[in-house]
Amino acid sequence: MEFVDEKKTDLTELLQLVSFKIGEEEFGVDILKVQDINRMLAITKVPNAPVFVEGVINLRGRIIPVVDLRCRLGMPSIEHNSKTRIVVVELENRTVGFIVDEVREVLRIPRDITEPPPSMVANVDADYITAVGKLEDRLLILLDLDKIFNFEEEKLLEEI
Repeated sequence: MEFVDEKKTDLTELLQLVSFKIGEEEFGVDILKVQDINRMLAITKVPNAPVFVEGVINLRGRIIPVVDLRCRLGMPSIEHNSKTRIVVVELENRTVGFIVDEVREVLRIPRDITEPPPSMVANVDADYITAVGKLEDRLLILLDLDKIFNFEEEKLLEEI
């Protein structure tokens, strides 16, 4: 006779995500990595910063580099508007702000509605993507924020 743990079979693992838009695409990141979501703040330019770094912000006494996620993902830049937000995240003991077009919602989705990404999704390199979630009426691209920067770029961020 086989013993089955009913608690494990009844519960599907849920992913808790913050979703945001960049252009027409919707992305999601693990809510545990998100520290803060802010309206656009005054960004101070930093000389000789990588092209994808907008500059730095002073957030409650902390100086945080801010990355234009559109630029980082190879999308054309646009003018910031009233929906533009800075999503502040923790990446491997480093705090970074990402500029996104609009923050949508906090989602809880079952892991089993996600699948590995194809090599290219919405013109975004699959190296940055952990999975694609198939929601009822849309696709959600799950970003792997720890892979957004390569080793050299992380060193440059540290210097900012």
